[in-house]
Amino acid sequence: MSDKKCSEPETNDCVMPVRSANPIRARSLIRDNLEKQAGTLNLIHSRMPNIKVFSGTSHPDLAQRIVDRLGIDLGKVVTKKFSNLETCVEIGESVRGEDVYIVQSGSGEINDNLMELLIMINACKIASASRVTAVIPCFPYARQDKKDKLAGGEDKEENKLAKKNYDWKFRSRAPISAKLVANMLSVAGADHIITMDLHASQIQGFFDIPVDNLYAEPAVLKWIKENIPEWKNSIIVSPDAGGAKRVTSIADRLNVEFALIHKERKKANEVASMVLVGDVKDKIAILVDDMADTCGTIVHAADRLVEAGATKVYAILTHGIFSGPAISRINNACFEAVVVTNTIPQDGHMRDCPKIQCIDVSMMFAEAVRRTHNGESVSYLFSNVPY
Repeated sequence: MSDKKCSEPETNDCVMPVRSANPIRARSLIRDNLEKQAGTLNLIHSRMPNIKVFSGTSHPDLAQRIVDRLGIDLGKVVTKKFSNLETCVEIGESVRGEDVYIVQSGSGEINDNLMELLIMINACKIASASRVTAVIPCFPYARQDKKDKLAGGEDKEENKLAKKNYDWKFRSRAPISAKLVANMLSVAGADHIITMDLHASQIQGFFDIPVDNLYAEPAVLKWIKENIPEWKNSIIVSPDAGGAKRVTSIADRLNVEFALIHKERKKANEVASMVLVGDVKDKIAILVDDMADTCGTIVHAADRLVEAGATKVYAILTHGIFSGPAISRINNACFEAVVVTNTIPQDGHMRDCPKIQCIDVSMMFAEAVRRTHNGESVSYLFSNVPY
């Protein structure tokens, strides 16, 4: 029976006999058979693997919004802590050969959440996932991206005073923690990073893997046009010189003017003085920044803008951290509204402060995941909001 099957030329699974009356033809048939098998393997590898999205414990609401937009279910994962507070993660379904996305934001208990993300990445990687992408809406330790100044100046009295007060500008032994986090993510097994509004775009250079840094700007422009009726009489203001590029881009797209505030610090989280560069008199001032922590800067900036003659002051921030006295400061400040995105959970902050409003950016992350999964360009998201 087997000889009969092998003698039929139309059978694809026929095994080539070892001996042949025509060795040249035998070699030709072997070559054709190997090329056919190679073509089949290439076809298998060219197919995009199935997608799996898992959520860490930092922001499950955003992860759920992302999968709802994609029309899939969240992957099953169990996260728990042992009695000694070690983190344990168990992936509850197969990820072999899958395209895996793990959503975890740098908020709340940042160190615990970062460790949880690293463990989840590694768990998926050693379970033979085809690709693991870390979706990190708010990148942790992004503000520790450089050494500001070196100690050991010529003025000995100034150096003594700096040592006594631990002046934040004299940090010769300060770490570059953002680079350390980048190394940890790579070593854990991440193949790709998706984040939003990095504190410094150069952080992308800390990685040897692809990093897609999305921008909240398109969603911010949409909010301004829909919620500020007199936006054509507005001026976009940066609370520090580092955000000048961000505000000029928004001002250009709105066709309005921009200004900036030069600030000097004595030490971290404490602003010494502010100088306004630009004319805000009789205009609606819109403060734009990438993040707000204790909110000392934006509150001082708002007061400075009112003193300079601004009729209304809004603040639009990508990452609303709001730690320490931030909420009470906003409640007592002269803001019409403080607008943030949901890269960090904001439900509690919005309950405590009615001035805080939230822009949903889950559709931007969902579209970035979809385009990455399908091998499409993500640059569309840099200037457009997917509807």
